[in-house]
Amino acid sequence: MADDEADEEDEGPVVELGEGAAVEGVPLARVTSRLTWGMERSELERRVGDVEIRTPDGPTSLSDVLAEVDEPYFERRQEFEASVREVVGTGPVPTEE
Repeated sequence: MADDEADEEDEGPVVELGEGAAVEGVPLARVTSRLTWGMERSELERRVGDVEIRTPDGPTSLSDVLAEVDEPYFERRQEFEASVREVVGTGPVPTEE
């Protein structure tokens, strides 16, 4: 393999960031990746309940979402994220206007 081919592979694809509208809220994965699992729902609410996450209906506080979740304890991050997605749904996230 030529050196210039190796350089192209190391760089990977270039993604240009546009000047479009911002998206309100933070990604759920950013919030959950910073926590240690298993955790009780009440502890989640205490630690990150005030955080607004991105949802298809716009930014929503985790406190509001947790109020609709029946599970009292989450052993793994994936369990919590699945429960949140059951409440808020999935789909495109609106941008600020």
